Amino acid sequence: MSVSQKLQIRIATVADLSSVAQIIAESFHSQKGLWGWAFPLFRLGIYEDLRHRLTPSAVNNTCLIAVDTSYCKLNKIIGTVEIGMRSGGSWNYANRCFPYLSNLAVHPQYRRHGVASGLILGCERISQTWGFQDLYLHVLENNYQARQLYFKLGYRVHKAESQGNIFVFHTSRQIFLHKHLSSTPIT
Repeated sequence: MSVSQKLQIRIATVADLSSVAQIIAESFHSQKGLWGWAFPLFRLGIYEDLRHRLTPSAVNNTCLIAVDTSYCKLNKIIGTVEIGMRSGGSWNYANRCFPYLSNLAVHPQYRRHGVASGLILGCERISQTWGFQDLYLHVLENNYQARQLYFKLGYRVHKAESQGNIFVFHTSRQIFLHKHLSSTPIT
């Protein structure tokens, strides 16, 4: 049985936030080396940020989780993604709000098993229920695996954003991706 056959995508609850914060922290922050001592602080900051953003009064901001429902895993949270509304800013959409996908993270043991695709498709369904036919996200230029996944799912480059600090800090630039969703809801 593949992971996708044992996978449930659902909206995160307050009780899930500790596990969600752990997965995000492990995906974006190292526990090794010089900054390893700060990992618990990063995880706590992520937890508090999620708790604040995902209050019941938060409108158009949702955190989805992927749960392994196989017998031996007992509903272990194995992935997460957020979808929320963003407004113009640096993306040249002044006075316009649009759905934006962020914080896609999958436990390393479950990567390349359809978990991220399932989470993204869940975000696409939510975007459509909110009345939108487009979804946007950022990906780092040097994150080749993520870019490959997004391109496979139909996302295309909307804008490559230049940053003046790329050469100074040796960071990768962000690529702003877009997908026009079909008018037929995704099942």
